[in-house]
Amino acid sequence: MLFRRDIEPRCAYCAKGNALNDREVICVKRGIVAAEDSCRAFRYDPMKRVPPRPVKLNTKKLDPEDFKI
Repeated sequence: MLFRRDIEPRCAYCAKGNALNDREVICVKRGIVAAEDSCRAFRYDPMKRVPPRPVKLNTKKLDPEDFKI
C-alpha cells in the first residue's frame, strides 16, 4: 500500500516538504502550506506517509465453534 502508483498527491508526504506540525508543511517551492495541498512539483516520499491503522478484530462475535474443522 505504501508504494502504490495511484497515490493522491499531498504536501504531507512530498519529498520537497518538511512537516511543521500536523496541519502545516514547509515546502521548498511554495513556503508554508497546508498538509493536504499539492502542486505540480510533487515527488512522493513513502517514508513520510503514515498508512491507516488496520481494523481491529472483533472477538466478541466469535465462538469456539468458529475454529473447529
